[in-house]
Amino acid sequence: MPDLPQRKVGIVACSGEELSEGTVSRLAALKVLEELRPADTVTICLPLFLAGGEGDRAFARFYPTITLDGCALRCAARGTEQYSGKPAVSLVVNELCAAAGLEQPAGRRQLDAAGQRAVDLTAERTVQAVDELLGKSWSRRSGEFLESLAADPGLPVLGDNPAASGAAAAQTAPASVAEVATCACGSGIPVQTVEVAGEQVTLVALPLIFAQQYADGKRPQNLEPGALLELVRIYNPLPAEAEAAYRQSIAAAYAVYCASQEADG
Repeated sequence: MPDLPQRKVGIVACSGEELSEGTVSRLAALKVLEELRPADTVTICLPLFLAGGEGDRAFARFYPTITLDGCALRCAARGTEQYSGKPAVSLVVNELCAAAGLEQPAGRRQLDAAGQRAVDLTAERTVQAVDELLGKSWSRRSGEFLESLAADPGLPVLGDNPAASGAAAAQTAPASVAEVATCACGSGIPVQTVEVAGEQVTLVALPLIFAQQYADGKRPQNLEPGALLELVRIYNPLPAEAEAAYRQSIAAAYAVYCASQEADG
């Protein structure tokens, strides 16, 4: 199995600027990313995500995400689900405020006192969600939580110790971790685009799969039929009707990779 990047939770904040709640969602996300859980979270830029940023979309397909929306339109949640997968947690600022009995925030560029309280509340709920997510087992194949590892021990899950809580992970994080917000496009999850049946398709973790197979001495001539496809399927949803085309394209891409490695070596 490829050695994949450290587990993280992605945070997608509303980009709406016409409502105070949109400002609240962005400030709350920043507070979590920079102050409360900098080692456990990355930011996903919603405009770039919607415009086709492959790094952000790859992260949201691969790891659980939390969306912070200002209002019931849930633009961040809907965009995440459309282009990557259903967010693990969806929070809405005005719903959180109503449930907590807080006044609705006012002000867009400069929040009032109610707005500041809404920021603190939204950040608090987000941190709770982060800690809960990191304490659960997340299936990279199905994009959902596993109730029990025993249900399907073959599924790869998020984290090496499903019993470890996010709070414990935060307490044991290295003291030297820089407390700055990091972006999902720099998350270290590699992607590669291949042509499948005349279409360009981006596959998550394909470079890592190729590198691992090559390091293990696997070459195109001695690979079992379908072996690469099964590894790719772990991290990417593949349509059953296009399986043969994917198998051919992935095998061809691996042959090119091997040839380039041998030429460099």
